[in-house]
Amino acid sequence: MPSASSTTQQITATRGATGTPSAGGPRTPAPALFLTLLAVCSAVTAANIYLAAPLLTLIARDFGSAPSAVAWIASVAQFGYALGLLLFAPLGDSVNRRRLVSGLTVVTALALAAAAAAPGSAALAAAVLVASAATVIPQLLVPLVAERAPVERRARHVAAVVAGLFTGIVAARVAGGLAGQAFGWRWVFAGAAVLTLALGLATSLVLPSERRPRTGSLFGGITALPGVVRHSPDLWRACVRQAGMFGAWSALWTSLALLLTGPEYGLSTATAGLFGLFGLAATVVAPLAGGLVDRFGAARVVRTAYLLAAVSVPLFWAGGQVLAALFVAAIAIHAALVASHVANQTLALTTTSTPATANTAYVVAGFAGGATASALAGSAYAHFAWGGVCAVAGLWLLLGWGTTAARR
Repeated sequence: MPSASSTTQQITATRGATGTPSAGGPRTPAPALFLTLLAVCSAVTAANIYLAAPLLTLIARDFGSAPSAVAWIASVAQFGYALGLLLFAPLGDSVNRRRLVSGLTVVTALALAAAAAAPGSAALAAAVLVASAATVIPQLLVPLVAERAPVERRARHVAAVVAGLFTGIVAARVAGGLAGQAFGWRWVFAGAAVLTLALGLATSLVLPSERRPRTGSLFGGITALPGVVRHSPDLWRACVRQAGMFGAWSALWTSLALLLTGPEYGLSTATAGLFGLFGLAATVVAPLAGGLVDRFGAARVVRTAYLLAAVSVPLFWAGGQVLAALFVAAIAIHAALVASHVANQTLALTTTSTPATANTAYVVAGFAGGATASALAGSAYAHFAWGGVCAVAGLWLLLGWGTTAARR
């Protein structure tokens, strides 16, 4: 089997011959300002997927229901994101990304505005589904960054955008909880609509102009997904391992607000939202993980990340009674998630000649695993309390690693 560097060089040569944006000249690193804008845009758009999680208690109170009765809305957001990835992310291989980003930005902003005005949980879930499906912009930007970066620094450039993405996830919990407590959950969705529109359109204006030859149907990338995964064992392994890791994180993180605002701790929504600051560990770990992947390879980084995540699960369980254990567990699970993500996504982007399609398969697998685990965690919390949520997280880690370890 060829080495990762030789495979990447072969793919680079293939892309240059087929007229991708970098054809006609050598690859150069993306300018720092360009990378920064893409990272900020990724932060704002990624936050949209997690807006509902810290607001579940406020939403339930407004609609006159129990928090556990609306917990499924957080899962709807992740299923919507997986659907959007399936439909729109493969288009990065075949259409002008500038137009695609601007169009998806407008749709996302309109859906977020509809969520702010939703009269009930069903209408809110529908709006969240559309907004999450359209807010796939980060997964259109990451392949672009990987295309522009030099081989020896590719993981670090990918990590810069990933750091922005995870910062947005943290901001959704912290800022969303604080703003929801101060102004109400509807204003959080309205503010997200304005930010998304501004950053998304600004980003689309600076994206390189692309003219790509149209081959096959517009959504042909969807039908190509199974074949791409089947013919790339490295991509398959990255998909399954990240589905396990992201599922464990999602089960714990989407249910955490229920624990913190419940009878065990009795915190306010705003105080519980501040707990998300521990997720800033992801912002610190991302560039470090990128350097480690460039130096030691993806497999070793993913293996270490899984060990760290396995340690965090019993710490989360202990955190049902001991707040300090939750502090340590939150840092550990975020560090494990982002290190695994940087390694697996870099592998996914460099293992085939269709990076957008491969990236779609990778992220869809991750979010499908995350959404399924979140749905199970909500039910587990209702029936078995916090211990049931931790059991779901442990099972997902076991499935993610055990399945890939058994297949060579």
